[in-house]
Amino acid sequence: MHSPNAVSMPSPDAVSEAAATYEPLLSVAYHSIVNGLRTGEALAVDPARFEPALRELGACFVTLRVDRALRGCTGSLEPVRPLVDDVAHHAFCAAFLDSRFPPLREEELHRLQVHVSILGPCEPIAAASEGELLAGLRPGLDGLVLEEGSLRSTFLPAVWQQLPAPQEFLRHLKRKAGLPDDYWSVALRFSRYQVLELGD
Repeated sequence: MHSPNAVSMPSPDAVSEAAATYEPLLSVAYHSIVNGLRTGEALAVDPARFEPALRELGACFVTLRVDRALRGCTGSLEPVRPLVDDVAHHAFCAAFLDSRFPPLREEELHRLQVHVSILGPCEPIAAASEGELLAGLRPGLDGLVLEEGSLRSTFLPAVWQQLPAPQEFLRHLKRKAGLPDDYWSVALRFSRYQVLELGD
């Protein structure tokens, strides 16, 4: 799965400068949630009012926490809309449409932490066996996508904090896709991506 139009990841030396460029997306995410509380809809943004980097087609995940506990997370793997639009859309979805949680309430707003993960391009991983796949993973760096037929699941790089061992990381990703821990098939496809992290 290759996303040629996805936002390019900055080099390590340029991360702080890139973070400053993308920092307005945190405000967009927050105000989209506030707009959702008031109107029931995501914030309508005009991409032309933002810097060129935020107007490019981009994909993101928005993660919400209340008192550091997960409160919602949604996102996209492929860039289908301007990045600033994608952030507004997924902030609203994370707050009100994540089926694991009830819709966010206004009284939770002052305790809300907003985190935006901007995805770089997906890069297919060639692996003939599970061992080969595990040996090629980069803990703490790679987001991983698993696909087979209509099944698809992903873990953001942040999940390595809870699952630092590659084998456990992969097992839980299989479970998320509805597959057994020991499942392997030649039809399985994997891709990796990196992210630029914004927020708490």
